[in-house]
Amino acid sequence: MAGRLENKVCIVTGGARGLGRCFAAALAAEGARVASLDIAEASAIPGVRHLTCDVADPDACRAAVSDCVAALGPVDVLVNNAALYATLPMQRYDEIDPALWDKVMRVNLRGAFNMVQATGPGMERRGAGRIIQITSGTVMKGLPNMAHYITSKGGLAAMTRALSRELGPMGITVNNLAPGLTLSDSILANADHVEATRDKVIASRAIPRDGHPQDLLGALIFLASDDSGFVTGQTLVVDGGSVNT
Repeated sequence: MAGRLENKVCIVTGGARGLGRCFAAALAAEGARVASLDIAEASAIPGVRHLTCDVADPDACRAAVSDCVAALGPVDVLVNNAALYATLPMQRYDEIDPALWDKVMRVNLRGAFNMVQATGPGMERRGAGRIIQITSGTVMKGLPNMAHYITSKGGLAAMTRALSRELGPMGITVNNLAPGLTLSDSILANADHVEATRDKVIASRAIPRDGHPQDLLGALIFLASDDSGFVTGQTLVVDGGSVNT
C-alpha cells in the first residue's frame, strides 16, 4: 500500500539527530524521497539522503537544495526544523551574550528564511508546495531564561503568517508545527533543560505525561500531505494541551 507521500521530495533541516531525524524517517516511511540537511554528520536512515549544510549560510542552502533536486527531483515539502535549543544554557535575559543571541537568530530564524528562499521559487514554478516551520508552544506561553530561543521561534511563527499570504496564491501552504517539551535524544542529553522544566510542563498539560517524538509525527504527515491542502498560516500545537488555542 502506497504511503501518503509516495514519491514526494522532502527536505528536513536539522535532520541528523533529535526531532529532525525522527521527522526524516517518518516522511520516508510514508513513501517520500527525503534529504536530511545538517551541519553535523548523520548515521544512515533508510530512504534518507544526508547532505551537509549550514542553514545560516544562504549559499550553502542554495547548493544543498540544488544537490537535492539533482538527486531526488523538485522539492515538494520543506520542513524547517534546524534550530539551536538543547545545547543552549538557560540564562536570565541580562546574562545572554549578544554574540549568542545573534547566533540563535542566525540559525533558528534566518536559517529558515534561507531555506525558503532556496526552495520557494521552485515550488512557485510548479504551483504547489508545503512549508512546515517547527516553532514551539513556548511562543504562546513564554518560558523564563530562554528569551533568545523563544524570540527566534516567535519570529518564525510571524514569518509563517506573512509567507502564507504571499505564497498561497501559488498553491503553496505554510504552517507552523509547535511542539511542547518533547523528550528527543537531543533534549535528554541536556539534563538542565529536562530538570528545570519537565515537572512544570507535565502539570500544565491536559494529558499529563511526557511528550515523545512519535507524538508529533501524525501532525507532521498531515501538514506535509494533500490532507492539509486548504490549511495555511496556521499553528498546530502538539503538547498534550498545555497551550489551548
